Amino acid sequence: MLDSNYFYYTGATLNCDEVRLEELAGTFGTPLYVTSTRSLVDSYNSFEHAFAGLPHFTCYSVKANYNLSVIRTFAELGCGCDVNSGGELFRALQGGVAPEKIIFAGVGKKSEEIAYSLKVGVLMLKAESLSELRAIDRIAGELGKTASVALRINPNVTAETHPYITTGDSKEKFGIDEAELPEVFTLLRQMSNLRLVGLDMHIGSQIFDPEYFVAATVKLLALFNLSKTMGFSVEFLDIGGGFPVTYDPLKPATPIERFAEKLVPMLLPAGVTVIFEPGRYLVANASVLLTRILYKKHNHVGKKFFVVDAGMTELIRPALYQSHHEVQAVTRHDETFVADVVGPICESSDFFARQREIDAAEEGELLAVMSCGAYAAVMSSNYNGRLRPAEVMVNGRDVKLVRKRETLEQLVQNELF
Repeated sequence: MLDSNYFYYTGATLNCDEVRLEELAGTFGTPLYVTSTRSLVDSYNSFEHAFAGLPHFTCYSVKANYNLSVIRTFAELGCGCDVNSGGELFRALQGGVAPEKIIFAGVGKKSEEIAYSLKVGVLMLKAESLSELRAIDRIAGELGKTASVALRINPNVTAETHPYITTGDSKEKFGIDEAELPEVFTLLRQMSNLRLVGLDMHIGSQIFDPEYFVAATVKLLALFNLSKTMGFSVEFLDIGGGFPVTYDPLKPATPIERFAEKLVPMLLPAGVTVIFEPGRYLVANASVLLTRILYKKHNHVGKKFFVVDAGMTELIRPALYQSHHEVQAVTRHDETFVADVVGPICESSDFFARQREIDAAEEGELLAVMSCGAYAAVMSSNYNGRLRPAEVMVNGRDVKLVRKRETLEQLVQNELF
């Protein structure tokens, strides 16, 4: 059970901050994403406190949760943003983030996205190939601008995490191989419209062991020293994100302080600003997905199911990554039984939990799928003609609708006969 200061039981009823979740479901319907503003603020402050001894700049990784109100919450705290597309850049700007606090990442930026970022004046573009560097140089020249770029380096460090969220291995598509950097530095001198301002890495997500960060940082610092010998004045070292959160109480996340203890002494002597890109760390446990039990069923071998009104269209992580999410009854029951919690989608992979001990709730009651702040709403879809859910944010007793539920008309509004 993932009770916290933000989602907790009062008696038999699950609350978000000071609001009962059943009240929110009654007002806004289900499925429904519910986010605690206090959780967002406290997660950001804990991260900043851990790395307070290091000159740094935190850029929230927008891909984790790009709701405008989430972005604005972090912007008001002084946080920047890491974006991966023109759409995420637009969202960050709409959320109140200054362009000079935005870094543009992504292995496949289109020409129009590069031009857009240069026109608005982002802090830097992170290049992941020689071809991309040439494209940025060309587009910057056409616009009469000098592009500030960082090189995303693939340090060839394979962290122990799910293979789909490993990004620092030479087998993956991300980054420039560390062995190519001397050649890249030489070519950069020939590109008159580029200015190298940073070196960047990102080794994956849900990295529980700080030693993987240490190994990758050793390589990043070696390349930083090489850049200095070749005459470049790098201003930023970007460590990326990937700091872990707890999804399963039996597998608690390593405290962020453990990472700071290792990384601060390594990075401080470099004398530059360090950029961090936490995404999941800031938002994962700030939200739940509320869903209503449509049917209870069992088969001839005694297997039990809760069929609920949310599915893989609202949270694809269990199907895509085999991820664990706690499932809690919004109203506690004294009895439990073992069941699968499954959705209405026409796929066998449409489940939230298999053979899980669940409160013996009844049809019509509510379940809360926990830890749905990251890679839930942003990865939602209209598969099976589903309407994307509403999203609300709670701050103490204050409740705000921050995204309306989609309508049937919106499903077809862009289609033409």
